[in-house]
Amino acid sequence: MASINQFDCHGLTDPGRIRGVNDDQFLIADLRKSIFVHQTSVNLDEHAPIFGGPQCHLLMVADGGGGWTVERQASEIVVHVITQYVLNMTPWLYRLETQSEDDFLDDLTTALKRCQDRIRAIADATAAPREIGTTLTIASITWPRLYVVHVGNGRCYLLRRGVLEQITTDHTLAQQLVESGMLGPGEATSSQLSQVLWNAIGGDFEELSPDVYKAELQRGDTLLLCTDGLTAHVPDAVIRRYLQVQEAAQDTCRKLINAANEAGGTDNITAIVARFDRDVQSVDDAIAAMADHDAPQASTEAVNVGEPEPAAVPEPASAERIAGQV
Repeated sequence: MASINQFDCHGLTDPGRIRGVNDDQFLIADLRKSIFVHQTSVNLDEHAPIFGGPQCHLLMVADGGGGWTVERQASEIVVHVITQYVLNMTPWLYRLETQSEDDFLDDLTTALKRCQDRIRAIADATAAPREIGTTLTIASITWPRLYVVHVGNGRCYLLRRGVLEQITTDHTLAQQLVESGMLGPGEATSSQLSQVLWNAIGGDFEELSPDVYKAELQRGDTLLLCTDGLTAHVPDAVIRRYLQVQEAAQDTCRKLINAANEAGGTDNITAIVARFDRDVQSVDDAIAAMADHDAPQASTEAVNVGEPEPAAVPEPASAERIAGQV
């Protein structure tokens, strides 16, 4: 299993140029197994946990809205609730096989409903507006398996060999018009209906309809999770050019956010970039590597932003939707 130290991952959020409050939130986390030693006769620290290597990586972006105060952001509540709930879902995340996907999806649905109930309970208790809600896009990585859970109009992109694939589908009225043929694909972003959600956590939405996607990651892939503050101003072609540059994920995040601000910055902007440029391992491979004391190292080389070389053999990631609207 790849650890967060074996690939380059970084997140960044910015309020933009117009809004005074940042309602976006993000999370990058490792899930690890641990054992707590109470007493022992061997040379181990007592009354202290011993942690194993990362078993799963969790990436998350959320975009809240509805006018709540900074202390009660719907996006912050969702990140807290999901983070705590995931701790009880670790059996599925550690050894997620095809036969356990239904259990995994059931747990995720329960977690999202818990977020929905929590936001509504706080809104009712504080007389907050009913329309308070948040989007949520989660990527769960147990190498090489990628699961993406999505509600709203945040996005997850996967760049592979020069091809940029948008894994998620926007849950907006504009996207519905595109799918029905009433709007062209290039018209959705500029349409005012791109800000009108039909699916979100909280708000007036009675039922959640989360999409869940899965894909197999490969060495050399780059993953991007972002809120619509980025994609409203930075087209896919420009996103692809930034992601193709072999530089630190932190630098790419900053350049993407700068690009959105330079193009208007009308909304909060959040991005997580994960580059799988280093040698990554399955759980079994990691155990073998530990036995051999073999930990291969690699580094990325920063270069100037520019038009990247075209891929010789472009290959799409072909993420598969396994739950949600079809």
